[in-house]
Amino acid sequence: MEHVHLALILVAILAFAALSRRLEASVLTMPMVFTAFGWLIGQGGVDLVPMEAERKVIYAIAEVTLILVLFSDASRVDLRSLERNFALPLRLLLVGMPLTILLGTGVAHAVSPDEPWAMALLVAAILTPTDAALGQAVVASESVPERLRQSINVESGLNDGLALPVVMVAALGALEMSGRQIEGAPESLMRFAAMQVALGPLTGLAVGYGTARILDFAIARGLATVAYQGIYFLATALLCYVGAEIVGGNGFIAAFVGGLTFGHTLKSSRDFISEFMEGEGQFLTICTFLIFGAVLVPKGLAHATWSTVLLAIAFLTFVRMVPVWLSLAGTGLEPREKLFLGWFGPRGLASILFALLIVDRYAVPGADEMLACVVLTVLLSIVLHGVTAGPLAARLARQTE
Repeated sequence: MEHVHLALILVAILAFAALSRRLEASVLTMPMVFTAFGWLIGQGGVDLVPMEAERKVIYAIAEVTLILVLFSDASRVDLRSLERNFALPLRLLLVGMPLTILLGTGVAHAVSPDEPWAMALLVAAILTPTDAALGQAVVASESVPERLRQSINVESGLNDGLALPVVMVAALGALEMSGRQIEGAPESLMRFAAMQVALGPLTGLAVGYGTARILDFAIARGLATVAYQGIYFLATALLCYVGAEIVGGNGFIAAFVGGLTFGHTLKSSRDFISEFMEGEGQFLTICTFLIFGAVLVPKGLAHATWSTVLLAIAFLTFVRMVPVWLSLAGTGLEPREKLFLGWFGPRGLASILFALLIVDRYAVPGADEMLACVVLTVLLSIVLHGVTAGPLAARLARQTE
C-alpha cells in the first residue's frame, strides 16, 4: 500500500479518536463510521485505496484479530459472577444458540434448496454469534436491568467460540460433499475435522493453564513489569493458536479454550487484558471494519440476490428472536424483556472474521452467495442495531420503572 493511502487511513483514525467522546453520544458508532469510510475509499466508492492487492495482509489482520477476540472474550468471563446469575445466559447459550443454528439452517436451505445442507449449516453457524459492541449503548447503560446487560455481554463473549467448531465442521462437510480437498489435509476430511475439534481444546487448555501459572509466579516475585503483561497476554493468545496448528488441532478453538482457562486460572489482576484490548485490540477491530467496508461490502453487494436479502432479514429477526423467546420460557421475564434480548443479537466482528476465514482457507461451493448473505446481514446489523440501541434502552428503562 502506498504511503499516501496509509496516511489517509491513519488520519481518519486520528479524527475518530479525537472526536470519540462526541461520537459516542450520537447514533454514529465506530463500526458504522469505519465501514462507511472503507466503502468510500475502496472498490465500492472512489477506489482510492487498492486494498484488494493487500490480500495476505488483510487475512493476517483478520486472523490475529479473531485470535485476540476469542482469547480476550473468554479470559474476561467472570465465572463466579456467572455462577450467581447463570440462568439467562446459560439458556441463551445452551438452548437458544442451538435452536438458532437449527432454525437458521432450515431457513437457509428452504431459500436455496439447490445448495447442500452443509452450506446451509455453514451460513447459519457464521451468522449465529452476536457482537455486543454494535449495541454498546445497551450494555453500557445502567438504566437497563443488570441481568439483561450481563446476559447480552456473556452471550456475545462466549457464543463466537462455541459456534466456531460448527463453522469448521460445516465447511469441511461442504468440501466433502463437493469432492474437494484441502491442501495438506488427510484423505478423510471428517477425520481431519475430528482432530481439529479434539486437539484444539486440549492445546488451549494446556497453554492457558501453564502460562497463567507462570505469570502468577513472575508477578508474585516481582519479576514481570506491568508494561509487559499486555505483551505476555498477546504472546499467550498467539501461542495457543500456533501450538494447536502444530499438533493438528484448530488454532481458533484453542485460542478460545486457552482464554477461558487463562482467565480462570490467573490469580493476579486481569486489568491488563482490558487495557490491552481497549488499545491495541480496538485498533485491530477498527482495521477489520475498514477492511469489511473496503473489500467485503463491494463483493457482497455484487453477488446479492433476493434470496440473500431475504436471509439477511430473516437472521436479524425471527431466526434470532423465536429461539431466544423459546429459550427464556419460564424465567419470569416480561414479554418486552424477551423481545429486547431477541432483538439485541447484533452480527458483527465474529461473523466478518469467520467469513474471511472460510473464503481464505476453504474453497467451499457457493462461497460468493455465502459471503453476500453474511455481508448484507452484518451491514444491516451495523446500521439497525447501532441506531436503535440508545432509544430502545431508554424506552425499556422507562417501562421497567
